[in-house]
Amino acid sequence: MDWGMENRLAQVIPSDGRCLFMPIDHGYFQGPTRNLENPWNTLEPLLPYSDAVFVTRGVLRSCIVPAKSKPIVLRVSGGTSMVGDNLANEGITTSMEEAIRLNASAVGISVFIGSDYEKENLLNLSSLVSEGERYGIPVMAVTAVGRELEKRDARYLGLCCRIAAELGAKVVKTYWCEEFDKVVDGCPVPVIMAGGPQVDTEREVFDFVHDGMVRGAIGVNLGRNIWQNEAPVAMIRAIRYIVHEGGTAEEADELYRSAKTGVR
Repeated sequence: MDWGMENRLAQVIPSDGRCLFMPIDHGYFQGPTRNLENPWNTLEPLLPYSDAVFVTRGVLRSCIVPAKSKPIVLRVSGGTSMVGDNLANEGITTSMEEAIRLNASAVGISVFIGSDYEKENLLNLSSLVSEGERYGIPVMAVTAVGRELEKRDARYLGLCCRIAAELGAKVVKTYWCEEFDKVVDGCPVPVIMAGGPQVDTEREVFDFVHDGMVRGAIGVNLGRNIWQNEAPVAMIRAIRYIVHEGGTAEEADELYRSAKTGVR
């Protein structure tokens, strides 16, 4: 691997090989999502516990204080919205030159495998990887499912991750699922968890995060499970404890509860 590429990957994945990305890119297709109306107000208290921020160029420029930022994974795909006909019909919205100008450590693009726009998505990924190789910028492929949440099973996600890796993605972001180890084992590049099933309690979040880490994920890219929580700083501290310290779900739950009440 070229030095520049390896150096940028090291910026977003610390020396322990684990990572916690903080995504605040949801507005690119959802608009002003709850608790993300003012991105900087949401992000600033979470930055000390984040290894990198996943964000669009617009929010990066308008909201994030350059002197206080963490490494940036730049969202470079889009062109659709929740009110449109098909979320999968994305294109590349930001050039690699722009990513360099913004000092991004990596770029991220969604791929909707099995959709009507599968071919276009995968060719976009391939083109982006070629550009990334030219400039030494790693590409993170995001295995998106749109509104079809029933696709979150090991067979489908394993297929998506393998295809993304085959096309040159350096890291793949995907959903946690039952038998998550099958997804990881079939993917020759590092896998990051984007989230899991809809849950009602913090403990259930800690359960799937811990399970995914045990089964081979290198980290998480969790947004709403953190910044839509009533105690986001306590939540990110607890999840970081699982990711970087190897803590159990039970220990993370205890940390969350004590941090939430200001005991720890």
